[in-house]
Amino acid sequence: MRNALMNVRRLYFNTIWGMKIAEGCAISFSAKLDKTNPRGIVIGKDSAVVFGASILSHDTVRGVHVETRIGERCNIGAHSLIMPGVTIGDGSVVAAGSVVLRDVPPGVIVFGNPARVLETGIVTGKWGIIKSRASTEPEAAAEKPAS
Repeated sequence: MRNALMNVRRLYFNTIWGMKIAEGCAISFSAKLDKTNPRGIVIGKDSAVVFGASILSHDTVRGVHVETRIGERCNIGAHSLIMPGVTIGDGSVVAAGSVVLRDVPPGVIVFGNPARVLETGIVTGKWGIIKSRASTEPEAAAEKPAS
């Protein structure tokens, strides 16, 4: 039932608002997608935008309407904010509460405000669920306590 509702919601965003949300995406009912410039929202296949996340595609202060792009198999974490014009690379994960101001390369985990790379070389499946990890950024590894 929930999958059917998510599919109806995706069709609603695409048909009524002109967004480009690919098949297999999970968009939470509490996620906020910018309706001031809806044609600027592009979300790739099998990505997830979870509760409280916001994706913006316009900036009122600068008077710009731009495309904000989420790649395939990405996960946009709870209460995170994707700013206008940002591109999230395929297979990347945005941690909960992050504020993404710049483009994110493929296959990484970003976190924080402003968002920075925590881990590289990850492989994700449907909805950005991590399947495997290849490496860790040196500064992130230094922050982890020794076991």
